[in-house]
Amino acid sequence: LKLLYAGILKASERWTHPIQNWNLTLSQLTIHFPDRLEKYNSL
Repeated sequence: LKLLYAGILKASERWTHPIQNWNLTLSQLTIHFPDRLEKYNSL
């Protein structure tokens, strides 16, 4: 149980880091799905 708890703590640290290349990803998604991201996109 201690190892499981330590693993969860380690994984949760990675979830708090910002996503790399998010602007590029968002731009590509906007090109492929313009209608779906229109109200969420603030470019």
